[in-house]
Amino acid sequence: MANFSKSNVPQFSVEVYQNEFLPEGGREVNAIVTVTSTGGGTTGGIPLAGSTPSPAYRPGQGPDAAVVLMVDCSGSMDYPPTKMRNARDATAAAIDALREGTRFAVVAGTHVAKDVYPGNGRLAVADQQTRAQAKDALRKLSAGGGTAIGTWLRLADRLLGAAEVDIRHGILLTDGRNEHEAPEDLRAALDSCAGRFTCDARGVGTDWEVKEVTGIAAALLGTADIVADPAGLAADFTRMMENAMGKEVADVALRLWTPVGVEIRFVKQVAPTVADLTGRRTEAGPRAGDYPTGSWGDESRDYHVCVLVPEAGIGQEMLAARVSLILPDPSGAGAPQTLSQGLVRAVWTDDMVASTSINPQVAHYTGQAELAQVIQQGLDARKSGDFDGATAKLGRAVQLASASGNQDTAKLLSKVVDVVDAATGTVRLKAKVAEADEMTLETRSTKTVRVKK
Repeated sequence: MANFSKSNVPQFSVEVYQNEFLPEGGREVNAIVTVTSTGGGTTGGIPLAGSTPSPAYRPGQGPDAAVVLMVDCSGSMDYPPTKMRNARDATAAAIDALREGTRFAVVAGTHVAKDVYPGNGRLAVADQQTRAQAKDALRKLSAGGGTAIGTWLRLADRLLGAAEVDIRHGILLTDGRNEHEAPEDLRAALDSCAGRFTCDARGVGTDWEVKEVTGIAAALLGTADIVADPAGLAADFTRMMENAMGKEVADVALRLWTPVGVEIRFVKQVAPTVADLTGRRTEAGPRAGDYPTGSWGDESRDYHVCVLVPEAGIGQEMLAARVSLILPDPSGAGAPQTLSQGLVRAVWTDDMVASTSINPQVAHYTGQAELAQVIQQGLDARKSGDFDGATAKLGRAVQLASASGNQDTAKLLSKVVDVVDAATGTVRLKAKVAEADEMTLETRSTKTVRVKK
């Protein structure tokens, strides 16, 4: 396990958990890779607005950041009228949570996108005066028009792309479906923005499409959630902004090098949420590829790497994969830095006990990935009228949530099904389910619990 330390960059460590032993003829190797970043502090050691700087704080310390807040201003935001007011208040709260010196802009999103503050394609620099001006601009926002989220994202990309900063981040709020542009237009916008900035997405109320909001967050390596009651927006936006302000380093890649003959089956983030990164590989030299992980502060994440190795005889061993954390040179001219790395091994044995033992971390996260999948399948079956299929899938979800100690997901499931026996996954579909409860379960289905080590 290697570490990397540099001023204003957290220390990264990589730990690999696996059962490296394979039976004769065995080819599949699974490993959980835990990546931990420490040393940044909740806000990177940099005071938020209104707080008292610590004696150790020096102006200019920490990474430069730029944030664009995209606020849905479509006509549906007027129903009920409190929704638009709550959105304005939440955006104001997020602006208050901006770190001094952070560049920022506010975009009003309808069927077109308009940068309402500071305007003219510019970014403001957060201080007492610009925060007050931005909140004045927010008070003038009103609801009217349609929804074309791809245009909002493209404007955010143009604004953020003009800033010479380390961290680029978006926060997007919508209350409706993306009805005023084709799905392929949104997809093209996401493809264009991927890797250029990260974005947290929130759906307010219950009239938006879960797969659209979660798809935005997945493509842009951010978080997605529902705020069913608009009154909860301010607290949620404050948490989101504080989390964004805690990021210390951007564009960290998980690099996987494999020897000749080794096939990669998949690379997935499995904690704190499930996200399949397999299709997002970019080549990085002979037999190496990079998988994007986005921005990091003080945090720990788990990844599941699965590879197929060539068959080998009893007693042989090989390096199945080398996993590295890579930070590109910002200028693009120099070599990337290796922040940390770990090794995945394969050893062939005739010891049946050793070769059939499943590593606890691998077993846990295999179950968590299945949990996310069966919730989605169960809810889709329920919507299509396949109640037997829905009962089977959601029953399996209850069983997995119970066995893994994922209490948050178990509580959400209990609002959609009546649990007869959690251990066996015996459930009955509820006759009536609140739309907000069903959408909350779907939106949060990918959230996992860490394995007990």
